[in-house]
Amino acid sequence: MTDGDEIVDYPIPPVNAIQPPAEWERLRQRCPVAHVRLPSGDQATLLTRYDDVKQVLADPRFTRTADDAARVSESGGVFNSEMASSLPQSGAAHQRWRRRITKWFTAKRMIALRPGIEAMADRLVDEMIKQGSPADLKASLGFPLPVWVICDLLGVPESDRDRFAYWSDTLLNLTRYEQAEIDSAQAEFVAYMAGHIAARREAPGADLLSELITGTDAAGERMTDRMLVSTGMGLLVAGHETTANMIGKMLAMLLADRGHWEALLADPALVRTAVEETLRYDANPGFGMIRYLSEEVEVSGGVLPAGTTAVCSMGSANRDEAAFEDAAELDLSRSPNVHLSFGAGPHSCIGQPLARLELQVTLEVLLRRLPTLELAVAAADLRPVEGLAVGGLREVPVKW
Repeated sequence: MTDGDEIVDYPIPPVNAIQPPAEWERLRQRCPVAHVRLPSGDQATLLTRYDDVKQVLADPRFTRTADDAARVSESGGVFNSEMASSLPQSGAAHQRWRRRITKWFTAKRMIALRPGIEAMADRLVDEMIKQGSPADLKASLGFPLPVWVICDLLGVPESDRDRFAYWSDTLLNLTRYEQAEIDSAQAEFVAYMAGHIAARREAPGADLLSELITGTDAAGERMTDRMLVSTGMGLLVAGHETTANMIGKMLAMLLADRGHWEALLADPALVRTAVEETLRYDANPGFGMIRYLSEEVEVSGGVLPAGTTAVCSMGSANRDEAAFEDAAELDLSRSPNVHLSFGAGPHSCIGQPLARLELQVTLEVLLRRLPTLELAVAAADLRPVEGLAVGGLREVPVKW
């Protein structure tokens, strides 16, 4: 547990875009099970060691929400939302729900999607070059690419992307928005998705939501409208917000030390392992994952009683020297690389094959099109996203 009665305010901010808080290492060494105060004022337990985080995330007994779980923010946030509560959180029903979604993220589908994603990335780079140097890589490429991809997957119009971004931010709120604004935005989001699903029911397309509307799971059951709305909202948020932020962070990490970019130019075959390493190395990964412990569990730092709300810091776990040799170094050829950035076990990120594909394609296209790319500001001057559960950078100024 933490030293004495120490309570750490959480989340712990990084030093800068590429340098993690020193607190991570201190907690891993001295307080691997730490008492933390969340933005809501509620208290929870923070896990920072790789083995502990993986164990709790992978345990199928533990879910992301419960009636008496600690609230992440005063507004509840994505972990305690209506969206989370309307989807099955554990057991056979959860697995049936996941199987219906994961059919859309198979290796075969990713191969089919790659040419279209590459063509869109090229078009966005064309526009960025036309607008001229310097540019904000996040606004020009990092945000619009994954939005286009997820909108195409769900059959929703990309022209609504600014609304999606705002609705997503309110759902991911920690301290940025007031309750009335959040309630209004979420009501709009639910109404929008319900309308889209009604339209798709009348005129199905070749998209994921159309298939979910018309199909059944392994038990022969159809999704309720409430589940369809929540599934659509969840995929829309996860499908653009996290990947958009990771594209910006990945490029910031690789350009902060010009040697990394030169190594990739010299050997583009490193792209796949470089993407995995930036996912592991991420110093600004956001809040982490919540698990509500329905039963007592023993971890390396002690016994966690039933009823504990555990915050699993994948960012800290990914820097654990016990799991990764030279964990503080960015090694573009690191393999194997069993990082926890997408979680572990039955609640691991469904869309991780798509996220990996988008990151790889983005990097390949930029290396090919803009070999002279560099940061337009010092890495230490990049500004982090604040007040939201997702990590990221507000902008990534680049020149070429």
